[in-house]
Amino acid sequence: MSVQHADLALAVFEERRHELSIFMKGVESWFASHPKLTGGSTPTVHSVKSRLKDSGHLKDKIVRKQAGGDPITAENLFTRVTDLAGVRVLHLYQEQSKAIHDAILDKVKTQRDWVFNEPPKAYTWDPEAQGFFANMGLEVQLKDSFYTSVHYLVRPRADSPHCCEIQVRTLFEEIWGEVDHTLNYPNPTDNVACREQLRVLTKVVGAGSRLVDSIFRTAASAPTR
Repeated sequence: MSVQHADLALAVFEERRHELSIFMKGVESWFASHPKLTGGSTPTVHSVKSRLKDSGHLKDKIVRKQAGGDPITAENLFTRVTDLAGVRVLHLYQEQSKAIHDAILDKVKTQRDWVFNEPPKAYTWDPEAQGFFANMGLEVQLKDSFYTSVHYLVRPRADSPHCCEIQVRTLFEEIWGEVDHTLNYPNPTDNVACREQLRVLTKVVGAGSRLVDSIFRTAASAPTR
């Protein structure tokens, strides 16, 4: 029965794929062409990429939820699964996330071209980063998985079924995320050595991110010649 429910939900996803892709590509293009975020000698946004959720991974998720008594159906798919479309916005150092955050808020609250599906959230394992994100007015959740990223869920209007998840993170955090995703998604690795090495990589990424922040603060405060 669970496989049948999954197939029905997947059929709805495939029917909506084109329209969902159009909205996602519009979100991606907005970041990639934003003059304030991409202009200047050191652009705020380094790069942008997008993806639609893999159908096989989506089917696995639906079957797992069904088995756990929390079913995802064709009727509730677009309200229950909000990362069917995703845009990833990468920047060099943490301070730049403020400008990206402000641009998104302007898009939602002033231009009213998007609406938030829920309040933006920052995920991190680092208490220092927790304070930084909290000062931006973000809801912060500490992650035991050592994941760090700011998430925004946007729709073109409140009653639209199309939702796009925007992830904003540094290039260092992207490296960790890609390695972790390869090893732990959709199923966590049972290799103890790999799990411990990922923990070490987290520390390296955190130290690297802080160093990059320091470099750019020093560069900004240095007297011009």
